[in-house]
Amino acid sequence: MSFKRLDPEDFIVSADSITAPAWSAYTPTLSQMYTSSVQAAGTSGNYYLTIYNTASTDVSAEIQFNIAYGNQYGSGSLLYNAGIDGLSPTRTIYGQFRNLIYGDENATFTFNGVTQPDFYALTIERSRYKQSLFPGSLNLTLYSGSSAITLTDNSNDVTTISYLDCGRVFQIVSGSNGSAISLTNSPANAIAAGMTISGSYGLFLPDIGTIILNAAALDLTNANGGINLETQRTSNSNAANTIRLYQTSSNRGLVSGSTAASSFALNSQETITSDFVFVRARNGEFNYSENPSFISGSTGTILYDAFIQNPQTYITTVGMYNDNNELLAVAKLSKPLKKDFTKEALVRVKLDF
Repeated sequence: MSFKRLDPEDFIVSADSITAPAWSAYTPTLSQMYTSSVQAAGTSGNYYLTIYNTASTDVSAEIQFNIAYGNQYGSGSLLYNAGIDGLSPTRTIYGQFRNLIYGDENATFTFNGVTQPDFYALTIERSRYKQSLFPGSLNLTLYSGSSAITLTDNSNDVTTISYLDCGRVFQIVSGSNGSAISLTNSPANAIAAGMTISGSYGLFLPDIGTIILNAAALDLTNANGGINLETQRTSNSNAANTIRLYQTSSNRGLVSGSTAASSFALNSQETITSDFVFVRARNGEFNYSENPSFISGSTGTILYDAFIQNPQTYITTVGMYNDNNELLAVAKLSKPLKKDFTKEALVRVKLDF
């Protein structure tokens, strides 16, 4: 066995970004969405609605994302205690996402400068993505009867990325593939391309796998850029707004009641950092071996005279050691590499983490 100390120039660090569809089986677009009546009717149904890629009773069913509705004043759900006004699941949801996103219990949700008291949250199942969601890949179609709008993030339209306590934040706009389109039917005082008089359609938070939808924007009429969702905000009343966003009786929401297929495209993103180590075997190095077939175990002399002037070895393994001679990593060559005084070898070792 031979050792050689690596020089600083033998190390190179590289980072590659890898994207993949977020949905099960690497499906690019989630066109079929299912819920569970058991989950919706259970205790958790007061807080969120789970969406599957197939019928929840199927053995192959996997959770894709969850829908939650949050209200600053606790409207749209029953009170925990009739004697304590405003304390309800929707207020709990609002507070949880406020702390998660803003890190401030006094913050309010603002959509491109317009503050709104409630929202819908689409939280992507953690197993559906690795590191984060991929900005520019969001294409979410929402229906309003026979009409539909497609929402995306505005990552391709901004030159400076904004950050909240949870990480990067992009506005959700009407458009596709990370770029907004003009809402030709919007009032003249629409805030910006792809947005509404109620602000943007929401917030795209790729680092925590969350999409916040502006309830006020969705409640607008078709002419004003909304889907006329009619979010219910009655105090101390179970409005089941999560089901309303999934699909109302008027064919408004995520799932169309017509022949049109649902469409929710989203990719995940992962940055893989690699260390490349270049192990160099120069012509005068690694030509002798301590293998018993090469030298005598008792005297340490070379067994064959031909190996004295013209030794030959075969490199099969590269081991990475620390200064205490402790083996940290092993790289195996695909086949033995012949080495003698007339040859030099360069072995590139890649460490992914």
